[in-house]
Amino acid sequence: IRLVIHGGAGTIDRARLSAEREAEYTAALAIALAAGHAVLERGGSSVDAVIAAITVMEDSPLFNAGRGAVFNHEGRNEHDASIMDGATRGAGAVAAVGVIRNPIRAAEAVMRHSPHVMLTGAGAEAFAREQGLEIVDPAWFRTEERWRQLQKAIAAQRIVRDHDALPESAYRDDDKRGTVGAVALDRHGNLAAGTSTGGLTNKRYGRIGDSPVIGAGTWADNRSVAVSATGTGEMFIRSAASHTVAELVRLAGKTPADAADATLAEVAAIGGDGGLIVLDASGEYAMRFNTSGMYRGTVGEDGAGWIGIFGGPERRISLPVAP
Repeated sequence: IRLVIHGGAGTIDRARLSAEREAEYTAALAIALAAGHAVLERGGSSVDAVIAAITVMEDSPLFNAGRGAVFNHEGRNEHDASIMDGATRGAGAVAAVGVIRNPIRAAEAVMRHSPHVMLTGAGAEAFAREQGLEIVDPAWFRTEERWRQLQKAIAAQRIVRDHDALPESAYRDDDKRGTVGAVALDRHGNLAAGTSTGGLTNKRYGRIGDSPVIGAGTWADNRSVAVSATGTGEMFIRSAASHTVAELVRLAGKTPADAADATLAEVAAIGGDGGLIVLDASGEYAMRFNTSGMYRGTVGEDGAGWIGIFGGPERRISLPVAP
């Protein structure tokens, strides 16, 4: 069994991340690892392990997903999420939703209980209600830190009357690109992948990035690998990043690490950056990024957790007891 998670890649400045804040991220990643590992350890499915880990990160205000999601230009939170089952290649996604407490659970419901792959906006929210998922007031997702980030971005942008030509700086949030994701391998040899995000600070209303797009932000296929992406979404869509990784493994025989590096080079060639977590059916995994850092971690059969934030090797930690 193996679980690999990420909490987003970007410009994570070691000098600006206090020891206290680093400890908070490490603890949150450890809790997510413990939750997913507990599922795998008791013989649960890779899909359920992915959901368990991502739900923890969605409920944490530290990450740009769920409760800690960034705001769009209108001051709203719009969430995107997707999940894929490597055994069946079943997939589900939701996009531009604002009242579903855990978007990853809504993505799973689309996969399991509808004939569709992606639902968006009010339609996705209505479906979530029908499925009995927890619906919350939009205020649940608001954090003051994200609100300040929006105000800073708006203050920095050029004033354009129709908002059709916002400068790139109005969209970028290099310090906190905190999309979350997980990939898992269960005792039955099945892979799964999931990704959840709040998108980009100050994004245009209705903008959807790579996270809910199957083959861009998320992919899982037992014949190759499970993948979750984080970074500049438009470029990950344009390079079909997650599917590209899988095909490099399946058809070109590349290792997960080499396939991730090659794909990130393709993303960089069109002006993007970010990270990828990759896991194959033998348990070989990679956590690769071309930014200064990526919140990340993994745990395997022995229950030992490994967590990293900046470049360099991950460090071993003791995982908490999962609830």
